[in-house]
Amino acid sequence: MKKIFLVSFWLLVVVSAFAGRVDTVSIYSKALKKETRLVIITPSGLKEKTDHLPVVYLLHGYSGNYSSWLHDAPQLIAKSDELNMILVCPDGGYSSWYFDSPIDSTFRYETYITTELIPYIDQKYPTIPDRKFRAITGLSMGGHGAFYLAFRHKDLFGAAGSISGGVDIRPFPKSWQLDKVLGNQEEHKENWEKNTVINLADQLKNGEQKITFDCGTADFFLVVNRNLHQKLLDKNIDHDYAERPGQHNKGYWGNSIDYQLLFFKKYFTEK
Repeated sequence: MKKIFLVSFWLLVVVSAFAGRVDTVSIYSKALKKETRLVIITPSGLKEKTDHLPVVYLLHGYSGNYSSWLHDAPQLIAKSDELNMILVCPDGGYSSWYFDSPIDSTFRYETYITTELIPYIDQKYPTIPDRKFRAITGLSMGGHGAFYLAFRHKDLFGAAGSISGGVDIRPFPKSWQLDKVLGNQEEHKENWEKNTVINLADQLKNGEQKITFDCGTADFFLVVNRNLHQKLLDKNIDHDYAERPGQHNKGYWGNSIDYQLLFFKKYFTEK
């Protein structure tokens, strides 16, 4: 059963009068065996019969939900209008890390996003259903998720980003309930090795995707982001990487997302 609701976020009062439309959608996921919600932001004045736009998927962090991005970056409503793109904010659960858990069948977020959510958005909204016009990014856990999904599904995503991302989860075996979705690191080392982004980078070839990521200089994920940056340099994989003053908080994320959306806009429009 599918229901679409128009959401009147209090956030609307702080953005431009020309801001886009915000919907929440509730869909049943066979992969997750439950109803799941998401936010879709579309530009104002969109003519659904004639306009077809690129899409950016925004993944939230640990303990967040589908509404988190709008709370952290309320300007997204105006950005959808300004950059003429559709923004999709799915619910990744409390601690999914956006992969299919090898030990818990109720955590199948990779399957949900790649086989259920994207087809749903392409069917219900005026997208351009092509990897060239589809990007994904996220913050913290969502930064890991965005790279994880993009690197494993190059046929779906032409561009990918990460903001303050946990791009190597192995140094944090006791944090963020990772052991509940991967198992104890000592007993299930292979699960951790297969599902950490920095190892998935070994599968990349230069020019396959546009890649951007950044991290605050006071962020506890700074070292793992620097390590991924160095690995991509060693492999001669073109990418954008930045470090800016900031911590692991919404002040940093709300600022960073503006840069990443501009990066994706350039990618969507380049010949």
